[in-house]
Amino acid sequence: MAAPHLVVFTGSGISAESGIKTFRASDGLWDNHPVEDVATPSAWRRDPQRVLDFYNQRREQVRKARPNAAHKALAALEQAGFQVSVITQNIDDLHERAGSRHVLHLHGEILNARSSVDNRMRYPLPKGGIRIGDLCDMGSQLRPDVVWFGESVPLFPEACDIVSEADFLLVVGTSLAVMPAASLLNHVAMETPCVVVDPDADALSPPGVLAINTTAGKGVPALANQWQRQGSLMLP
Repeated sequence: MAAPHLVVFTGSGISAESGIKTFRASDGLWDNHPVEDVATPSAWRRDPQRVLDFYNQRREQVRKARPNAAHKALAALEQAGFQVSVITQNIDDLHERAGSRHVLHLHGEILNARSSVDNRMRYPLPKGGIRIGDLCDMGSQLRPDVVWFGESVPLFPEACDIVSEADFLLVVGTSLAVMPAASLLNHVAMETPCVVVDPDADALSPPGVLAINTTAGKGVPALANQWQRQGSLMLP
């Protein structure tokens, strides 16, 4: 018999505890930059150097960050034999560095570059950043491999399929405000248990969803430890 399938949907709150600055929708700023200046297709057309500088700085921030207790707890569940799929809105690689093997990045990966004319052409960035004049194999400028505001989310259908197969859904550190990612919960089977872990979980949780009002670094390890002791996925 296959192990129950835990699907984990994570947002910026889980990475914030590793020191990675979050996008703040309330004031329209991302790392003190107006979103429309650094994270939209029009910004790229208007001032590609500014966009590259912004993501090059964030890339170094990601490289210096380390997985925290929440990332490690999810990886430990997988290592203990649980079937764990992570769907993340985050563009960092902290889930992978913690040891999670099944991670889908809805909004791209900052440690990759990709062609500006063919999003299937991706190039890893083990060090350094992207410069003006760095070209893909088709001769076009490389850009960050991230989904900007106003762009489609190519992996969203795959994420919907994963969520629809969940035996248990754990939502961690996301405001459930950025579309279409926030609508993922609409694809969960009605009988599937769902828990939201966030300091503002009461305000964020839809009806019928258990809210745990705490940080990812506290709430996720507590749940993971409970599930490992029980040997199964159960509501706390």
